[in-house]
Amino acid sequence: MANFVLVYHGGAMPEGEVAQAEVMKVWTDWFTKLGPALVDGGNPASRTKSIAGDGTVKDDPSGPSGYSIISTDSLDQAVELAKGCPVLQGGSTIQVVDTFAAM
Repeated sequence: MANFVLVYHGGAMPEGEVAQAEVMKVWTDWFTKLGPALVDGGNPASRTKSIAGDGTVKDDPSGPSGYSIISTDSLDQAVELAKGCPVLQGGSTIQVVDTFAAM
């Protein structure tokens, strides 16, 4: 088994308590469906800064909007699980990133 980071890009938080509760239910249902494959449900992200090799820092509006971590046997399996992610319903995209233990 390997861990895969699902990096979300795009989307926005819904307006109003009812809409937010509906979205949270959809996420909870998806997390439940993932079962033991879910390592970390993650969090939304807001602002992003990029740092260049020379130390220059700038705002990065293309940064991720959130992440989750799942564990599967293969990248292809992680991609299939990611296809059910609720973030896709709002027009966002997902990067599925294969990680490996380096230390």
